[in-house]
Amino acid sequence: MATRFCVGRWIRLRLLVVAACITLLIGCEGDVASSVANAYASVKGAVENRLDGKLPVADADKSKNKKNRKRTHLVELATVQSEPLHITSVYTGSLRARKILRVHAQEEGAVSDVAFFEGESVARGARLLAIDDTLLQASLSKADAVLAESVANIKRLDGLRRKRLVGEDEFLRAQTAARVAEAERRVLTTRIGFTRINAPFDGVISQRLVEPGDVVREHQHVLTLIDPNALTLDIWAAEILVANLARGDQVRVRIDALGVSDYPGRVVRIFPELNPRTRQGRVEIGLAPVPECARPGQFARVTFDVTTQARTVIPFGALRRDRDAEFVYRVQSDLRTERVVVRSGRRVADRVEILEGLKLGDKVVLRGFLGLSEGKQVKQVSAQSGRD
Repeated sequence: MATRFCVGRWIRLRLLVVAACITLLIGCEGDVASSVANAYASVKGAVENRLDGKLPVADADKSKNKKNRKRTHLVELATVQSEPLHITSVYTGSLRARKILRVHAQEEGAVSDVAFFEGESVARGARLLAIDDTLLQASLSKADAVLAESVANIKRLDGLRRKRLVGEDEFLRAQTAARVAEAERRVLTTRIGFTRINAPFDGVISQRLVEPGDVVREHQHVLTLIDPNALTLDIWAAEILVANLARGDQVRVRIDALGVSDYPGRVVRIFPELNPRTRQGRVEIGLAPVPECARPGQFARVTFDVTTQARTVIPFGALRRDRDAEFVYRVQSDLRTERVVVRSGRRVADRVEILEGLKLGDKVVLRGFLGLSEGKQVKQVSAQSGRD
């Protein structure tokens, strides 16, 4: 500070000397004296400004322009576009047998035989279970005797009818009785068939619910037969995924119990209705072929790779949020920002769907949010020179 004061005094002394010289020149020639006086005034003003910490006029203008340039906010912009979304989604579920038979007894009685245990393979047509049919067999014998008697009675009455010894009505009643006896015999034969239950397809016994000697009632569940070579799983998928799936689409299935390998699967069925509360739909996935050691009930993961229809999207980094809503900074034609409230949809990778608030072709700020506000003048820069 002392040094600066001394330098200031020395400069002012120099100015006094120059002033004295100018005073002498005034008496000589008017034009020269005027020019020198003007120069002196300029030098004096510049020196005093320097001593007071002020910049020269030219330097001040440059500084002002530099500040104006600094006030221009640099941003990187992105364009609102319409493009399909490539969705990769993973859903979980449990394997189940596609073909399953719950065997129920159609006749009551004591179980005489159960041929297989749980886990045993069964060939088509093999006897699974038998119920004691002693009473039914006795009833069938009785029905056979009644039928034979009815047939004989018809023959006798037919001979008498030809001789006009019996009326036509009596002969018709005999025919009716014979047909009833025959129907009764067919009923008993069918009921006896119900006491023998055979496998309708190749499979494995998954449940054995009765043992020989147990008395079962009519329609009681006694066995369960499944086909282990037809496994599926049901998943509940989001509506956007269901809308872009079709029967036969290929998927990848991973069964946790079998390691990290992916197995091929396909969409077997898409159920027509969605849950109105969760907006999810049921999709049935089939394994083809079924992996070795895969079992019903195992936990599985299904990976879908689908492409949606074209949607309005922006980069996810352009979407801002506060306590009130989601918004973006849209850049108008005069390069000033406008805060626009939007409603977003599904996010896929670095893209997010915009449902409301923007139209195709709009420019939104992607980077350069620090210090950014509505109505601020901006300047677009490339991704390399933009600031975050």
